[in-house]
Amino acid sequence: MMKKSSDCTEILVGKAASMDGSTIVARNEDGYGPINPIKFVVHPAVDQTGASFTSAVTGVEVPLPDHAYRYTGTPQADQSDGQYEEAGINELNVGMSATETTATNARVLGYDPLVDDGINEEAMITLVLPYIKSAKEGAARLGALIEKYGTGESNSIAFNDQNDVWYLETAGGHHWAAMRLPEDTYAIAPNQTLMQTVDLQDTDNFLVASDLVDFVAQHHLNPTPDTFNFREIFGTHGEDDAYYNTPRTWYGQKLFNPEITDQQPTDQDMPFTRKPAKKLAIEDVQFFLSSHYNGTPYDPFGTYASGSAADQRKYRPIAMDRNQCSSILQIRNDVPADHAAIQWIAMGFFAYAPYVPFFTNITDTPADYQSTTAAVDVANVYWLNKTLSVLIEPHFHDYVEAVNAFRDGCQSYARSRVAATDAAVSGNVSAFLTQSNQITAGEISKRTRELFDTIVKHGLLLSKTAWEKGQNL
Repeated sequence: MMKKSSDCTEILVGKAASMDGSTIVARNEDGYGPINPIKFVVHPAVDQTGASFTSAVTGVEVPLPDHAYRYTGTPQADQSDGQYEEAGINELNVGMSATETTATNARVLGYDPLVDDGINEEAMITLVLPYIKSAKEGAARLGALIEKYGTGESNSIAFNDQNDVWYLETAGGHHWAAMRLPEDTYAIAPNQTLMQTVDLQDTDNFLVASDLVDFVAQHHLNPTPDTFNFREIFGTHGEDDAYYNTPRTWYGQKLFNPEITDQQPTDQDMPFTRKPAKKLAIEDVQFFLSSHYNGTPYDPFGTYASGSAADQRKYRPIAMDRNQCSSILQIRNDVPADHAAIQWIAMGFFAYAPYVPFFTNITDTPADYQSTTAAVDVANVYWLNKTLSVLIEPHFHDYVEAVNAFRDGCQSYARSRVAATDAAVSGNVSAFLTQSNQITAGEISKRTRELFDTIVKHGLLLSKTAWEKGQNL
C-alpha cells in the first residue's frame, strides 16, 4: 500500500476573520498516489501510567503522560506502517492537523540533517493531541519533542482552540518555530516553508526552538540580518515551488482578496497571512479545499474559462486524484463548550465529495466511516466517493450539474443538522451528539448512494458501442 503522505493544502482562519467567530484549521490530506484508504475514529480517554509509544516507521520510543484525553482522528485503514492519524479534536476542544509537507533548504540541512530515528508525521497526532489543553501548548509540546528526538521530514502543523490558531514549521532535523495567527487573518499553506518575520521577543505570539537563534548565528544562515525571516532562512524558492505550490496560495488569495490584482501564480513573495475582504464561512473554506482553479484558464476541467491544454496542466490543483480525506476543524464560540467542536470530513475526490459535520464530543463514529477496508468496497464512504470520482471524471461535463446540485443539497442539509443539534442538545451530551452524527452521516451517505445510482445509470447510456436497431441498414 502507498504510505500516507501530507502532500497537502491547508487553510487557517482566525476567529475575527470567520463569520461566526470560530477558529478554523482545515487541510486536505493528499497522498503521493491516488489510493490510501482512510477511516474516522474516536479514541476514549485512558489512564496509562508507565506507557510509551514506539513508532512503526522510525522505531523511536517516547514515554507518554499518565493520562490521555479522548480525541478523534482520521488514520489510514492499513496501519502496518503506522497510524498517520492526521487530524482531530480532543475532549478539551483543541484541534490538531498534522502534517503539511514542506521543504528545508540544502544549506540548513548541511548543518542540521534530517534523522532516521525521530518523530515523523506518522506519530505526531498520537504523541501530542491527547495530551494538550490549548493550541499554544500543542505547539510547545511538539516543538520540544522535535528538539529532543529529531524528525526525518520537513513539515508544518496547525493547532486551534476556542481563541487561537497556532502554526508550527519544522526546519532541518531538530529546529522549529511557531506563530499565533493574527485573529483577523487567514493563511494558506501549500507545501512550503511560509512563516515570515518571527519576533523573538514576543513569546505571546511566537515560540521557537531553544537554540534556534544561536544555530542561525553560528552557521551564518540569515540572508536578511535586520530581521528574522523564517522563510528566507530555512525555506526554498525553486521552480517546483513556483509551479507546484504558490499557485494554490495565489488562487486562495484571489478568492478571499479579489481586490488584489497584481499577484501571479508563480510569485514567490506572496504574504503568508492576509485580512480577507469579507469574513469567511465554513462554505468558503470548503469551496477553496474543493477547488481546481475554477473560473481560470488553469482549470483542468476547462469548465468556464478558456485555457489551452497546456494551461490546464500548468499548475498543481487543490482538488486532485490524490485527495484522501479533508478535515475542517472548527471550534465555535457562540455555543456551550460541550458541543462547540465540529470536525467536517470529506473523503475521496473533494471536487465531488460532500463535507459531513461531526460533533467531536462523542463515543463512536458511523460504521461506514470507521470500517474502511483495503479492498474496494462501496459500503465504506471512502471507497464510495473514490469510485464516484472514477465514474465522474471521464464525463465531468455530463455530470457536473448533478454533482453540484448534490453537493449544494448536502451542504444545506449539513447546516440545518448543525443548527438542529445545537437547539436540541440535552441529557448525556456525548450520547446525544454520537446519535446526532449517525443521523447526519446516514442521510448524506444515502444521498451519495442515490448520486451513485444516477451516475451509473446515466453512464450506461454513454457507451461508444451504443447501437440503435436498424442503424446503417
